[in-house]
Amino acid sequence: MTENIIKTDAVIIGAGPVGIFAVFELGLVDIKCHVIDILDRAGGQCTELYPEKPIYDIPGLAIVTGQELTDKLMDQIKPFGAEFHFNQRVETLERLDGGFRVATDAGTTIEAKVVVIAAGGGSFTPKRPPLPGIEQYENKSVFYSVRKMDNFRGRDVLIVGGGDSALDWTLNLQPVAKSITLLHRRAEFRAAPASVQKMLTLVESGDIHFKLGQVTELHGTDGMLSSVTVKCADGATFEQPTEIMMPFFGLTMKLGPLADWGLQLDENLIPVDTEKFETSEKRIFSVGDINTYPGKLKLILSGFHEAALMAQQAHKYVYPDKKLIFQYTTSSSSLQKKLGVK
Repeated sequence: MTENIIKTDAVIIGAGPVGIFAVFELGLVDIKCHVIDILDRAGGQCTELYPEKPIYDIPGLAIVTGQELTDKLMDQIKPFGAEFHFNQRVETLERLDGGFRVATDAGTTIEAKVVVIAAGGGSFTPKRPPLPGIEQYENKSVFYSVRKMDNFRGRDVLIVGGGDSALDWTLNLQPVAKSITLLHRRAEFRAAPASVQKMLTLVESGDIHFKLGQVTELHGTDGMLSSVTVKCADGATFEQPTEIMMPFFGLTMKLGPLADWGLQLDENLIPVDTEKFETSEKRIFSVGDINTYPGKLKLILSGFHEAALMAQQAHKYVYPDKKLIFQYTTSSSSLQKKLGVK
């Protein structure tokens, strides 16, 4: 089935700020990229854990939120046409002559000359609610992410949680689902205020339902939910009919399948050199929080520096017969042309 294999210059694992900026640095040296991330959007920890939290140490930006930084970086890489594959985790890496083949849990297969691991603290894994028998419902009627909104069309959906993901999908799925019920243990939320206000407006209009409590039991057959038991703060319980439940209880970070790729590891981090940010295997690089070296600082700006040096070495693998001449974007007409600068 080789017709389904995507072929490119570089595959970047992780779409956080450093992974996105790696697209920019690789693009400047004519390296085309595909980016894979387990989350449903770009930004990594910045957008998933603290989209509204201010960041104060990005050069030139006195204050910027995680979401704003991600938006600016995504805008910056537009000229290079990178393709993103969200809601996917890289499962396997296969060595090829002059490159690698990576495959994801969603069936995407990509062949690339270089691999760049920019996976932050590792892959994000949704926290599973401590509910008896939940495993039998997972990926049938219990979902931790949205791969295709159409899968929820005309269905009764129960969303559990009070953070950004819970509120975002409450709003995004409302026009698609037959009904949306948001369940949270309290009336306060950890989400963006604008999202909370939109949700409350939809509750007032009757377009969605909001209930207080915690799910304690799941009911259904053959992995398909019919209802859940909800316990209220006063100890009373009620049955909530639903076809689908989406729990958003946060994320844990694990190295995941990367640990099985045969790379040298140091306490779940990937050692690299500080000249090329190459791992123990040639053509595989690591930038950002997931790498380690003497003096390493886990800062976004450090990852940006690492991405710049990584791209210089990646060019030697992608274009072995082409000499790379160092240029500045401020003075190089060829770089400005790539960036679409008039």
